[in-house]
Amino acid sequence: MALAILCSGGDAPGMNPAIKRFVDYVYEKGETPYFIYNGLEGLIDGEIKQATHKDVAGILHHGGTIIRSSRSKRFYDYTYRKQAYENLLKYQINGLVVLGGDGSFRAMEQMSREFDLNFVGIPTTIDNDIYGTDTCLGVDTALNVIRDALDKIRDTASSFSRAFVVEVMGRDCGYLAVVSAISSGAEICIIPEVDFNKKVAEIHLKRELAEGRSYILAIVSEGTKRTQEIAHWLEHDLGMETRITVLGHIQRGGSPTVYDRLLAFEFTIRAVDHLLLSKGANKVVVIEAGRYGMRDIGDVVQNRYQIDPALLSSLNRLD
Repeated sequence: MALAILCSGGDAPGMNPAIKRFVDYVYEKGETPYFIYNGLEGLIDGEIKQATHKDVAGILHHGGTIIRSSRSKRFYDYTYRKQAYENLLKYQINGLVVLGGDGSFRAMEQMSREFDLNFVGIPTTIDNDIYGTDTCLGVDTALNVIRDALDKIRDTASSFSRAFVVEVMGRDCGYLAVVSAISSGAEICIIPEVDFNKKVAEIHLKRELAEGRSYILAIVSEGTKRTQEIAHWLEHDLGMETRITVLGHIQRGGSPTVYDRLLAFEFTIRAVDHLLLSKGANKVVVIEAGRYGMRDIGDVVQNRYQIDPALLSSLNRLD
């Protein structure tokens, strides 16, 4: 039996450990592993090659993905989806593992309704916005990158009595911002899921500043598009010298943490086992309350992820 793996959408730490485990485990099972290079674009163009142990030697500690990734506008066109499916048939690939996020899973769900596809998705996105799983591959590493940056920013904020507004990734999901704000002790957290009461916060912060507070750390989720607004408010309404730091793509890089490596191994083993045992799997591997499981792809893409209310209640929302 031939099984293939591809990465789709934004890269995330942990992809390489998953790729290595895929190759090693498929060979352990007596089957043949294939790489699909350059994501969905590579699937359309037939960039497919049998993988070897040599290909994955020494990649565990590397960020990114050795088989590269892409976003594909062509995949919206049925003609190209048909071409992609025919490439799987050409190599007699019976099962496909897809490392990706929401957009990637929507693409595979569409393809699975049109063709006799057999795939399992591994939720791989630092945004942590996939329905049905408590965490996604790459999230822990991204959080640790943010934590390190925030610790250093707080050092200089306190030294110069400044306000710092730090924008973190997450698309329309505020998970990274919430966890980072809680774990760094930030005074302000702005996320799409919760309204921020600026007037109440201003009263609260002005009182603290009058009592001796010398700096402020604000975490803003990119999905709110409020980074400049919050910086202007801190500068002009609270009278704090303010700096903006946009962490950007450093959050998607770096050597994966131990947790992400272990998560990659477990997700991949369960994905491969499911493909070997089930025809027309079309599932996503998830972890909920510490237990691994499978969800139908339709269930995953038709529902919206929501941040745990317990996390939201832990926020210092200054209201």
